Amino acid sequence: MAGELYTRTNQKIFYAGLSLESWRKAEEGRAMNAQALVQAEREATLFHLYGALLGLCHEIAGFYRLPNSSAPRAEALLERQSLADAPSPELAELVELAENRHTWLGQLLAAHAELFKPPRPPRVAKGESGNSALIEAVSVVEEEPPLAHETLESWRQELKSLAQRFRVGLSEW
Repeated sequence: MAGELYTRTNQKIFYAGLSLESWRKAEEGRAMNAQALVQAEREATLFHLYGALLGLCHEIAGFYRLPNSSAPRAEALLERQSLADAPSPELAELVELAENRHTWLGQLLAAHAELFKPPRPPRVAKGESGNSALIEAVSVVEEEPPLAHETLESWRQELKSLAQRFRVGLSEW
């Protein structure tokens, strides 16, 4: 059973749950590095959720024997072209969710992609070389707050229920 595709998906969903639990403990703790621990667990949770998504994509691709069934990135399987090459209802649902940035899956993919971008320095007001300006130009674009614990937990639950629902349809017997 350990070689079955679903085991990786289950494992990553479980790991995401462990990261969420460690995150909660870090928020409750009084450690000097609590903020760093929270950020580390946030990123670990996101990493494992993406891995679970990739595992689910591999399950679907393996069941339908898609040509790119061992793709190393979920995005390679969540393209319209993959759906055109080998249509399946499960893949169609995932592609639909992934394309819409307002769905939990679209947000998960965007948040995971953000992990690989370099940090941006905070925006500062434009001023005259060292002098205090009467009018300062400031950015009206607010920085997005970091992802909340509840958000990632809801994504984990969505992914878990999606995997369970898909597996019912993917069973051959």
